[in-house]
Amino acid sequence: MTERRDTPLKFGGKEFTSRLIIGSSKYPDPATMQKAWEASGAEIITVAIRRMNLATGGSLLDYIDLSRYTLLPNTAGCYTGEEAVKTSFIAREMGLSDMIKLEVIGDEKTLFPDTAALVEATKILVKEGFIVLPYTNDDPIVAKKLEDAGAAAVMPLGAPIGSGAGIRNPYNIRIIQETVRVPVIVDAGVGTASDAAVAMELGCDGVLMNTGIAMAKDPVAMATAMRHAVEAGRLAYRAGRIPKKLYASASTPLEGMPELL
Repeated sequence: MTERRDTPLKFGGKEFTSRLIIGSSKYPDPATMQKAWEASGAEIITVAIRRMNLATGGSLLDYIDLSRYTLLPNTAGCYTGEEAVKTSFIAREMGLSDMIKLEVIGDEKTLFPDTAALVEATKILVKEGFIVLPYTNDDPIVAKKLEDAGAAAVMPLGAPIGSGAGIRNPYNIRIIQETVRVPVIVDAGVGTASDAAVAMELGCDGVLMNTGIAMAKDPVAMATAMRHAVEAGRLAYRAGRIPKKLYASASTPLEGMPELL
């Protein structure tokens, strides 16, 4: 049987074959990081502008083949909308990208987003011509406000950043998909391959992860597992799972079978 060809992941006028977006921090060394990127099959790499060494020599950019990967600068570490907007302009002025993963953190302990500031920062950046992909909580109302503000995608958390707790509220993720028309990309909380598969089986358009790969005992092997999980979850979603039932349903029913004796 011929497998139906999937549509590409699209946002901001760009198309991507891979639905896995990968980070660039916490790896044990640059060589492992590069091997993990290769194994993941990802086409987009996100980098934290506030944590980068932009000086000549030793910069993270020295390890990224920009002819192969699309750079997604992020505003990690920003605790106000003003900070996030300023950091986004720095990324543009450095010639990195007009596409921004927008983060406005509201709490240092949980790293949950400040959603009110996030919406306002999204409005500002969209008006300035940025392609904005905001990291948000799993609130469908906020997701809709971000879409209305011009976000190219919404990126609800699966669980707190770096927690590895998986998809803690799949029901809200499903509601978000019904609420917005832009791509929904789960961002944060993915700890292992099954978490990524669940996100994709729910119908998400992609998954962004960093810690789950970078902090694994074998980051390269985990990157490979995540790649297969995202692909399998996407294929399972498109195939259409059977309904869940409370009781058994015979896989070989007797109705219509000829008498053997």
